[in-house]
Amino acid sequence: MEVTKDTLIGQVLDADPTTAQFFLEMGMHCLGCPASRGESLEQACLVHGIEVEELVDSLNQHMAE
Repeated sequence: MEVTKDTLIGQVLDADPTTAQFFLEMGMHCLGCPASRGESLEQACLVHGIEVEELVDSLNQHMAE
């Protein structure tokens, strides 16, 4: 799976549940909430003050391993 800024959080978690650590580290502790699972990575990063490209790069690297 190739992650982009438009990928939904739920899609990432469904593809690889071990990616939850990346969301928890950015302060997103409500991963089970239906609203958070439906947010794009870009939307979540805007709310939490994180650079979306850094998160996308980290997730893609993690998922490729």
